[in-house]
Amino acid sequence: MDSPAPPGRLMAVSDIHVGYSENRLIVEGIEPGSPEDWLILAGDVAEVAGEIEAVWQLFTQRFAKVIWVPGNHELWTPKHDPLQLRGDERYRHLVEIARGLGVVTPEDPFPVWTGEGGPVVVAPLFALYDYSFRPAGTATKEQALALSRESGVVCTDEWLLHPDPHPTIDAWSRARVAYTAERLAALDPAVPTVLVNHWPLVREPTDILRYPTFALWCGTTATGDWHRRFRPAAVVYGHLHIPRTTWYDGVRFEEVSMGYPRERVAWEAYGRPFAGPRQILPYPAEPAPAPAAGAQERAASPSTARS
Repeated sequence: MDSPAPPGRLMAVSDIHVGYSENRLIVEGIEPGSPEDWLILAGDVAEVAGEIEAVWQLFTQRFAKVIWVPGNHELWTPKHDPLQLRGDERYRHLVEIARGLGVVTPEDPFPVWTGEGGPVVVAPLFALYDYSFRPAGTATKEQALALSRESGVVCTDEWLLHPDPHPTIDAWSRARVAYTAERLAALDPAVPTVLVNHWPLVREPTDILRYPTFALWCGTTATGDWHRRFRPAAVVYGHLHIPRTTWYDGVRFEEVSMGYPRERVAWEAYGRPFAGPRQILPYPAEPAPAPAAGAQERAASPSTARS
């Protein structure tokens, strides 16, 4: 008699950057542990539309459901990409490709995970950033950007991520935050959520960045209370390339980056090699008590910054 299939898990990974051949080999080896596994892709799959689509095709053939949120790299318009759409038009084009493959996007009805640890609403979000994670002593976006330029730490987004048709990235972020908050507020308050966004929803994860001014491109203070307002069992994010588990106001935050090859070498030196997508549900360990405010980290992490 065949053994019963293992129960499904809600898994997550971000920042897989398959433009790097080393990363592509790892991605090609990612397999579900159960035919019922779901996979969250929390942004920065690739920069070229064709490579993004190829990853979606791979994982939709392997996982029961694939859920994607955009990172800044998907939104770039690099010269070597045959797809030269910009801003929201590029995002909407990727959404339509994803939908054609059965990938859930931030524009679709939120799916409900009914496996172990559920039911929870898995909410893929696209809230962007608005330069409000500013260094101390800078009162405006302009002052903060000037300080970043002086320090030599400026995100590549400033050249490749276009806000069209919005006048600025922060204006696009405000529109996304308003749209997303309205959708989350309409959910059944009796059902917990898993909130998924490429950028961290709270500022605290950026406190350990090696280059503090990079926080400008890492989120918005407008989402700072969403982990209290919208009942998450967990919050999933990437972007920082600092994979770890932290707790804010008693809520578990999972940074699930694969990161660049050179970063994984550093992680291996810390005894923490990349072990594949992170299990989000069911939570594989008993959560430690968290303080009412601030963070509790499950593992020490080296600080990094990225461009």
